[in-house]
Amino acid sequence: MQLKTTLATLLAATALVSCGDDKKNAAPNNPGNYILTVTPVASVGVADYLLTASSLEEGTTSIKGNGVEQDGTFRYYVTHKNKFFSMLYGQGNPGAVTIYNLKDGKLAKLQNFQSETVQAFAPVKDDILMFKISRNLTAPTSSWFKVSADNMLITANGSVNTLTMTKNNELAHFSWLKQVGDKVYAPYFTIGGPGGGFNTAYPDSAWVGVYNYADMRLEKIIRDSRTSFIGRYFTDGLNVAENGDVYGFSSAVATTAGALSSKKPSAITRIKAGTTEFDQTYYLDFEAASGGMNITNWLYLGNNLYMVCASTRAEKGAYVDGLNVGILNVVDKTYTPVTGLPAKADIAGVTDNNYTPKDGKTGYLGVNLKDGTSYVYKIDASTKTATKGLKVEGGTITAVQYLAQ
Repeated sequence: MQLKTTLATLLAATALVSCGDDKKNAAPNNPGNYILTVTPVASVGVADYLLTASSLEEGTTSIKGNGVEQDGTFRYYVTHKNKFFSMLYGQGNPGAVTIYNLKDGKLAKLQNFQSETVQAFAPVKDDILMFKISRNLTAPTSSWFKVSADNMLITANGSVNTLTMTKNNELAHFSWLKQVGDKVYAPYFTIGGPGGGFNTAYPDSAWVGVYNYADMRLEKIIRDSRTSFIGRYFTDGLNVAENGDVYGFSSAVATTAGALSSKKPSAITRIKAGTTEFDQTYYLDFEAASGGMNITNWLYLGNNLYMVCASTRAEKGAYVDGLNVGILNVVDKTYTPVTGLPAKADIAGVTDNNYTPKDGKTGYLGVNLKDGTSYVYKIDASTKTATKGLKVEGGTITAVQYLAQ
């Protein structure tokens, strides 16, 4: 997210209150608090539909004649303060931010405005913090924006130099953002090394920038050489547990000159509550625990348990989405595969934006099959089992979320 612009320019498109009775925004026939984003099948360059559902564990919903169609492709989603944010990835161009809430189980559009296309965003305090991240060594200014979840407008913006912060002649590229106490932790990898692009000469280090949120001033950089970088491109690799401890996963997928180059295994590290250093007494070798796999995504269920998606050593790649699902206990350092999912050979893909009530037990995962059918599966961490739930017709599931009203 970049270009130093005024707030007036960023807010060139003003609020649009939803309501239309047109077919495009027809009220869904399955009102409820669950939101599913669905991409129509057999189409290229089409926009997602937003569907609501009263349950993720049973029934059927469809985009046929239902749902709210999004404007533009490549949408990404986050919920905060009982609002659903739909963010357009504009491929370098400005993108729309569309905000909804629920009324009687149906989505209602509250706001729509343009901002710079961003590569990292997350809820922080009462805002959505967004970053447009530079990939140009000769123009290393990365820009941040704060979108108030209350008034639904950009209320502050600024910039950081992501070249000077690395001190290694490569650019810092944030994999994601996370509120930790009153700070923002920004895990990053460095880019612009041998081969250019996302390649690096430093594949075996993990860094976290610690920012004071009030003025987005960089206070400290935390480094660990036991793993490669935390998270993945556009993937949240940090989580804050109930006791304040911060856990981070590394996929070990850094590349140099276009080839995987990390010599470290996929692993979990920890920053203990109240500290700003990696805990050198804690290390979880995920490859050893899982029989050779690497984490591609995770969802914190609560009570130190994570629903983990992972790829095998043969499948490993910088942008591979793992289809192997298991439960990871970061305190006991145990990993157990989940049973009950369709055969891996039948799965076309799984969602990486998923929902959990954080009860220490339950997660919901979208599973898209090669035969064109899509389902939400309930993952039970206590039994390590998956149960087929809501069927989604007409498209592939891209996100599973929940919104209170």
